[in-house]
Amino acid sequence: MARKIIKTKIDLYIIDQVKHKRQKEDLQQDDIAIHLNVSAGFISHVESPYQRAKYNTHHLNELAKLFKCSPKDFFPDKPL
Repeated sequence: MARKIIKTKIDLYIIDQVKHKRQKEDLQQDDIAIHLNVSAGFISHVESPYQRAKYNTHHLNELAKLFKCSPKDFFPDKPL
């Protein structure tokens, strides 16, 4: 039986934006975990479409500080 993706399109979009910025800055999941004061396993679960974990608004605000951008940069311009 195939694994079911359990995140919404908007969740996946936001996570992809964070992951793209993380990779562009040559940061590892551990680096993000340290910045957010969460476990590396949490970041791994966030980046997996098969796990329920996702970023909340506090996480996105802290990530915006790290990447020196606006929290809205993680969201699409139009609804999905």
